[in-house]
Amino acid sequence: MSAARIIAVANQKGGVGKTTTAVNVAACLAASERRTLLIDLDPQGNASSALGEVKTPHHVYSALLGECTLAEVVLGTDLEYLSLVPAGPDLVGAEIELVNSEERERKLELALASVVDRYEYILIDCAPSLGILTINALTAADSILVPLQCEYYALEGLARLLETTELVRGSLNPELALEGIVLTMVDLRNNLSRQVEAEVREHFGERVFQTRIPRNVRLSEAPSHGLPILLYDIHSRGAVAYLQLTEELLTAHAESQGVSTSSQTAPAASATSGESLRSGGNDERTA
Repeated sequence: MSAARIIAVANQKGGVGKTTTAVNVAACLAASERRTLLIDLDPQGNASSALGEVKTPHHVYSALLGECTLAEVVLGTDLEYLSLVPAGPDLVGAEIELVNSEERERKLELALASVVDRYEYILIDCAPSLGILTINALTAADSILVPLQCEYYALEGLARLLETTELVRGSLNPELALEGIVLTMVDLRNNLSRQVEAEVREHFGERVFQTRIPRNVRLSEAPSHGLPILLYDIHSRGAVAYLQLTEELLTAHAESQGVSTSSQTAPAASATSGESLRSGGNDERTA
């Protein structure tokens, strides 16, 4: 089995749909029967709670410190092909505790050695900062996926993140690539959303995914039920958007490897089959 493709989902600005994107792309990959691991590297632990209540003596920080292997921290989820490495309250102190540690930027890269051959995709939900935890994620990753909210300061924050990415590429991970930019919380009734989208697409061209993630009530409700949007309401606009985004991502990966896209399992088909899917209704309102 080949090693997993490791994708860091990052933006140093909070509230841009970073965790929502990490959780739901991971769920859609799992629904398409890709063995997927989601690593919660955000001290807030929202990705962990978005997949249900987590009760475990070990969390990701235990593996970063070498107290256990990352494989020992892996938990199952409601989706057969999706596993989780949860965050814990001890992750809050990582920025201070790791600062004088040997190879502090490579803790996650080293920890991943125990699991990287077990999965096809590993997604890392990064902290909303450019500190040592995010640097660990970028050092370990093959690529970075950037959720970008359609708002006034979006490009300014993106520029800072890309500067950090260049620094990591220059000194720690020369193979780090930009997976793409995904526009989130899009409301096309809003002039600002349309203006920001036009500017981002003008600057970054094909590196911006065609799929937009809309503002959607069901999408914002799902985490409070401990479910990805596929299991909460697969018919919602948010679920449809993340299925489309994941299909776009899988198609790009297949084309880069010279694989026919017709051989790729459609996430939507896999997601709608199976008795484990739970629906919270069909409300497609936007917020």
